[in-house]
Amino acid sequence: MKKDSFYEGLQRKIRKLKTPEIEVWENQYRDKVYTICLDIPEFTCICPKTGLPDFATIKIEYSPRKYCVELKSLKMYTIFYRNIGIFHEHVVNKILEDFVKAAKPRWAKITAQFNPRGGIITTVTREYKST
Repeated sequence: MKKDSFYEGLQRKIRKLKTPEIEVWENQYRDKVYTICLDIPEFTCICPKTGLPDFATIKIEYSPRKYCVELKSLKMYTIFYRNIGIFHEHVVNKILEDFVKAAKPRWAKITAQFNPRGGIITTVTREYKST
C-alpha cells in the first residue's frame, strides 16, 4: 500500500492541534453522582484524504465532579473542526482529551457516528475513567 506523505504528515500533528477552549462552571452538586448527556447532531469536519466534508452525530456522556461544561464554548469548540482534515478515530480521541482536560469529570464517554462514506457508517467510541 502506497503512503501519501502529505496525508500522513497531517495526522501526526493532530494531538498538538490548537483548539478553542472548552469553558466550565462550578458544579453545585459535586457530592452527587449523576450523568449529563450532550448530543451534537451537526458535527462536521473534513476528510484528510479527499478534502470532502464528513458529517457526524457526536454524543458526550459524563459524570461531573467539580465542573460542568459550558455549552456555548463546547459549540464553538466543535465548530472549529469544520475546516480541519481529521480521521474519524482522531476526532473522538482529540475531543475526549480536550474535554477531560477542561472538565475533569469522574468519567466520560464520547461516541461519534459518521454518516456513510462509500456505503460504510463509522462509529467510534472512547471512554475515560478517573483514577
